[in-house]
Amino acid sequence: MIVEAFLRWAETAKAGDRARAASALGRAYLQSEMAAEERAAAEMAMTFLLDDPSPKVRLALAEAISWSPEAPRAVILSLAADQPEIACHAVTCSPLLSDADLVDLAASGSDITRMLIAARGTISRPVSAALAEIGEEEAVLCLLENGGAAIAPYSLKRIAERLGHHCEIRNLLLERGDLAADARQLLSQHVSAALVGLPLALATIDPGRLHRISREANETAIVSIAGEIPPREISDLVEHLRVSGHLTPSCLIHALCCGKVEFFAGAIVNLTGCEERRVRSILATGRMHAVRALYETAGLSREISTIFVEATLLWRDASKDLSATMLGDICGKLLEKFRRHATHGAVQELLEMIERLHIAEQRQHARAYAQLTSLAAA
Repeated sequence: MIVEAFLRWAETAKAGDRARAASALGRAYLQSEMAAEERAAAEMAMTFLLDDPSPKVRLALAEAISWSPEAPRAVILSLAADQPEIACHAVTCSPLLSDADLVDLAASGSDITRMLIAARGTISRPVSAALAEIGEEEAVLCLLENGGAAIAPYSLKRIAERLGHHCEIRNLLLERGDLAADARQLLSQHVSAALVGLPLALATIDPGRLHRISREANETAIVSIAGEIPPREISDLVEHLRVSGHLTPSCLIHALCCGKVEFFAGAIVNLTGCEERRVRSILATGRMHAVRALYETAGLSREISTIFVEATLLWRDASKDLSATMLGDICGKLLEKFRRHATHGAVQELLEMIERLHIAEQRQHARAYAQLTSLAAA
């Protein structure tokens, strides 16, 4: 009878009156003691209000009940799928929405719906994964800024893949201590692509040189990242680089000349499939022929493997001399030995890259010397 009377009254009542009635009904359902029959009747009335043509009525109902775990779940699910200004109350704060509900809403809802989900007080990894996979820039920014969001490393990498070109997203990712090395490398690729895509660069620099600059900048970033990550992350980074085509001879010689031995050994293990202990033993103490055989098993040609063997022997000597500058010494000696014999092809290209590394190291050393001299004179 109560529901029937309410329905008859709602047919002629003004929207403002219906909105006040919806709010009062929702609060009474949650805060008043009702018999089972009365609660069922109130729930039916709220369900009826979901079809009210006035958004004010549905908004009033959402504001009244969305915060409570005692609200009718069916009503909350319907409100969460309503237009954004109504759905925001249910989506952002209702404790009744499960991870599955939120993932479904993310998939079926609008950009605004995904932003509302990303603004919830706490967000589980499965929900974060859904937002990372399909969320637009605004939703992902909201997710990354949300201190209550649990985001798995895989989801962070997926964000880096999809939206790493977006400066704000890239900065938020790089600020995180739980960002994996392979995701950081992806972000460095986005930065490199952005730089070579600048109109001024395209207008003033030859495309071939731009490509080389981009590649070498990416390799420098890889080597830098490889020197900072914990050993447990190296195998994942190496596999990512292999699959993406970035584990090149140029990248490997760069790492070896810089003394990033943990990364270099991990790369050789990945490329050869040999046991890690055996690879490390050959690199550290193996004879020249054993080292060359290891590199050729990794896929390096005979001409290139010869350079790698020499670099390995030079690395062994440099690692014993604490006063040596490893990058400068190794690059310089490699150039002295091989530059006169290289004429073309991959060997020449590799030696040109080594020479650029050597020059960059010399310039860095000169800058450091000049700074020390200035300080001493001050």
